Amino acid sequence: MLKVNDLMTTELFTLSESDNLKMARSLMDLQRIRHIPIVNDEREFIGLVTHRDILRATISQLADIDPATQGEIDSGIPVGEIMRTDIKTISEDTSLKEAAVLLLDHKYGCFPVVNEKNGLIGILTEADFLKLTISLMEALEQNDD
Repeated sequence: MLKVNDLMTTELFTLSESDNLKMARSLMDLQRIRHIPIVNDEREFIGLVTHRDILRATISQLADIDPATQGEIDSGIPVGEIMRTDIKTISEDTSLKEAAVLLLDHKYGCFPVVNEKNGLIGILTEADFLKLTISLMEALEQNDD
């Protein structure tokens, strides 16, 4: 049986709650990610900032704010003020089927993967499941040949 450990991403981009919104936005843009786990100094998982959270915290483009001004505003907002702390986590031993059902049923975009001490060891995202699906479809196509 496949486990979360078989699919999760372990090369993580994280921030601390004192890092600012500008850093989070830049990290998401540069790394092309939509979820940033927030960790403390001991690398324990304490929250999550999503692309949607950043959009919610941004002044509307309808306000006609130029990018430089928006950057200044973002620099003054710590991610600790916008991060979500009510995030469901999973362990690396969770079955992939269980994780997929939870993602689908609760409409989550990801699961931070933590150890028994709440230390962040990985992240499992919808994109990981899409990659798995593509691999499975390619395998099926090869079997049809």
